[in-house]
Amino acid sequence: MKLLSLQLLILLFALVACKGRVVQQNEDSKVVQFTDTLDQSIFNSIKDLARENSFSQLENADRILEVGKLFLQTPYVGGTLEAEGGEKLVVNLRELDCTTYLENVVVLSSILKQNKFSENDFLKKLKELRYRKGEIKDYTSRLHYFSDWIYENEQKGIVKNVTSEIGGIEYKKEINFMSKHVDSYSALKADSSLIVSIQDTENAINGRDLFYIPEDNVQNVEDKIHNGDLIAITTKIKGLDISHVGIAIHVNDRLHLMHASSLAKEVVISDIPLADMLKESKLQSGIMVARVVG
Repeated sequence: MKLLSLQLLILLFALVACKGRVVQQNEDSKVVQFTDTLDQSIFNSIKDLARENSFSQLENADRILEVGKLFLQTPYVGGTLEAEGGEKLVVNLRELDCTTYLENVVVLSSILKQNKFSENDFLKKLKELRYRKGEIKDYTSRLHYFSDWIYENEQKGIVKNVTSEIGGIEYKKEINFMSKHVDSYSALKADSSLIVSIQDTENAINGRDLFYIPEDNVQNVEDKIHNGDLIAITTKIKGLDISHVGIAIHVNDRLHLMHASSLAKEVVISDIPLADMLKESKLQSGIMVARVVG
């Protein structure tokens, strides 16, 4: 199947299904499964493409880029992880926001290193990546703050935060956006007891040494950022660490961003270099960089 065919497949599925799908788990076998045939079809198409194009033979960074490109033109939709009821693993390969795009690409590129893998491999790794210690307990066990996402997944050996070693400086900021804006989060409004756990997470983040590359210095370190690196854009919004994420890709010797864009309403490669993107925004202040461990 060609890349265009997969893009058309995703676009077609997006027209007929609007919400993320919760996966189910067989309690006896502990096997998680897709409950939606549309997402399963996309997964199977990616699996076939990977086999046809020998993705398993690619270097880690190249495989991340190739998987990321498979989702180009996939519609941007926010809030697909907010399922009714208790916290559950949600999969939606048809509609993506910036974080779910990045997560799906990281997990798929990881399992595509193998010649044989199953949907269960994908779903287990997605859960491991998305949740603290890889365990779903409640809404607060999801890694909502992306600097916390980087920290937790560095502890798991999935990524390495390379920000400080490529020129990053100390990121001094008090993180408390979620606990200060409870009305913006339906789960916190529905169960105020969760706020304490969110505050505990914020306190943990505030106790760490964080680094970032200021927007004025991003162009100077472009050559130190690899294709396939994970880019987290820091923000000037009070109490918030990261406002957007994507994947590094060099185009004509300049660093661009491959990402699910709320402005373009789809997954795109930025028309202009990342450094210029940052300067055009009044709310973005710089970047953090994480590298997927190969």
